[in-house]
Amino acid sequence: MNYDRLKQPLVLVVFGITGDLSQRKLLPALYRLAENGDLPDQLHILGISRRSVSKDDVFAKLSTFVGEDYNETVAQRLKDSTMMRQVDLQDRQAYETLLADVHAIEAPLGKDINRLYYLSIPPQAFAGVVQLLGETGHNLSGADSDNLPRLLVEKPFGHDLASARELIQLLGEYFDESQVYRIDHYVAKETVQNMLVFRFQNPLFASIWNTRHIERITVTAYEKLDIEGRIATYEQTGALRDLIQSHLLQLLAIITMAKPVKLESKYIHDEKLKLLQMVQPIQPESVADAALRGQYEGYRDEVGNPSSTIETFARLQLAINGPDWQNVPIILQTGKALSERRTEIDVLFRQPPDMPGEQNRLVFRIQPHEGITLRLQTKQPGIKNATQAADMDFEYARSFTTRSAQAYERVIADAIRGDQTLFASNLEVIRSWEIIENVLKQWEQNGDSLRTYPKGSDGPVR
Repeated sequence: MNYDRLKQPLVLVVFGITGDLSQRKLLPALYRLAENGDLPDQLHILGISRRSVSKDDVFAKLSTFVGEDYNETVAQRLKDSTMMRQVDLQDRQAYETLLADVHAIEAPLGKDINRLYYLSIPPQAFAGVVQLLGETGHNLSGADSDNLPRLLVEKPFGHDLASARELIQLLGEYFDESQVYRIDHYVAKETVQNMLVFRFQNPLFASIWNTRHIERITVTAYEKLDIEGRIATYEQTGALRDLIQSHLLQLLAIITMAKPVKLESKYIHDEKLKLLQMVQPIQPESVADAALRGQYEGYRDEVGNPSSTIETFARLQLAINGPDWQNVPIILQTGKALSERRTEIDVLFRQPPDMPGEQNRLVFRIQPHEGITLRLQTKQPGIKNATQAADMDFEYARSFTTRSAQAYERVIADAIRGDQTLFASNLEVIRSWEIIENVLKQWEQNGDSLRTYPKGSDGPVR
């Protein structure tokens, strides 16, 4: 991991800088990196918008998203480093003009320049933007730079297996895979990164991480919030595409993959792909039993579509066809407008038949309250030999005095320094779509399986 690259001159081109995701995630992450001294002194941000917008407008809400410890001096540094450009995303000449602006910025900066394109744009605009970036030379280094530009891409990456393949083919015409960074802010969270260390550097757990000792693994991403006005996006996406295909399958790969030769990007991706290739796609005849979908009451009125069959809740039961995980049910589940906000990985251990009491379980809490809980059997105080379950709990906020980097901070920092560990590869993306493809097709063809559930509940009941 090359930390020195964080100090090399950076030209950051932000498509969609006025958009919600950029405002809520990207700009606050840049603020925190600047506050911690993790951005280069020679920082140049080019904000791209389809309409004329001032820097003041772009940064107007930053203090709201940063919170109470907002520092105007830090924010002003970011603002001073920013230039705005109005670009018609379909106009080739606008891309040529933009590239000339980029080269003019880079000219006095030397050879060790990092150039990063952040694409926070609607999915339907992605292919056109990538093609025009490639055709006009934004995929190539400037004359005075030794570093290839990099693309930082927001999900979703494709709408189904066929479209994902088309996008990967299009990207490959202009950008090498080493230049492409697909954001997964779940994988970038501190607890997820710690899972690799926890599993592979603690012999106590490494030796029991298999079907002999583990009964079930459940990966959960529940939200109390509804779709929050994301009508156009959500009506084209749904819970299965939004969370399970992209995020939860990545979490599953991390929690079940074999130990890499080294804890480095290439070897981690090799093992993640091997694991995903062992995950059995749900067959069409098994969808009714292995997949559950639901939609919260009032969703159709909210989106103005009385016949919508888009799911706001999805649960899959999968199996891993490998010797370490035979006969271990894998549950992936996500939903909106539920009774709680909870993202976690729950590992339930097998209980010997001659041993009474509650089963041991290990829970990696990703949000909120990032940490790890191990549930064990203990003796109750007193003269009786009564037992009860008790939690051994580790929480980042209590255990460390240093602030944990937020997921987007890590995403941006890793993209700047060229570390692809936390970003899914082409083959991982394709395999994730293959795993859920039959479910998508069955759900699109048959709306009868959709179950409604009240807002604030625990989701649909089969």
